[in-house]
Amino acid sequence: MKITSTSFSGETGGEVELNDEVFGLDPRADILHRVITWQLEKRRGTARGTRERADVARSGKKLGRQKGGGVARHGDKRAPVFVGGGKAHGARVRDFNPGLNKKVRALGLKMALSSHAQAGSLIVMDSLAVEGGKTRTLKGDLAKLGFGVEGGKRALVIDGDLVDTSFAFAAGNLHEIDVLPAVGANVYDIIKADTLVLTRAAVEKLEARFHG
Repeated sequence: MKITSTSFSGETGGEVELNDEVFGLDPRADILHRVITWQLEKRRGTARGTRERADVARSGKKLGRQKGGGVARHGDKRAPVFVGGGKAHGARVRDFNPGLNKKVRALGLKMALSSHAQAGSLIVMDSLAVEGGKTRTLKGDLAKLGFGVEGGKRALVIDGDLVDTSFAFAAGNLHEIDVLPAVGANVYDIIKADTLVLTRAAVEKLEARFHG
């Protein structure tokens, strides 16, 4: 698959050859669903369990006589009514740490990239450098290129090893643009974006990620 790269100056660059094994797959909803579910569950923290009545180390000796004491007939200091007793109906430990085969995770990422390539919402940039790192300058450049972030739409921009500093500063005030280095590319953010923007360096890193 070939795609023509562009730049903020509006000039088209050369053609970029995209590996069909990464950008030319037919997306499968079941694979994407499995990977996104796994990714979101991995974000959830483990809930800390509380100590209930059976977990508190206190004496089980009866506190007093059954009758005649003038107080309630308690038989265990581990009861929730006592300070230091067990928690009544406490939170249970829930560990959200699912597993998913690496091959399925890699296939999901390839399909997420392929979905944008097939939909025509993939843009390849020669460089992300923004003059002066100014948000106003970047907004003008985006308008010329037609990034498709108007009307509440979002764009995900992925660079190489590190995101271009001037672009990161300029895009920091634009909530409709998300920025990631190539190592942070993931299925959830890619699928959530309406437009996917890759630099030439990002294309090389992503293809090398799957083919050494």
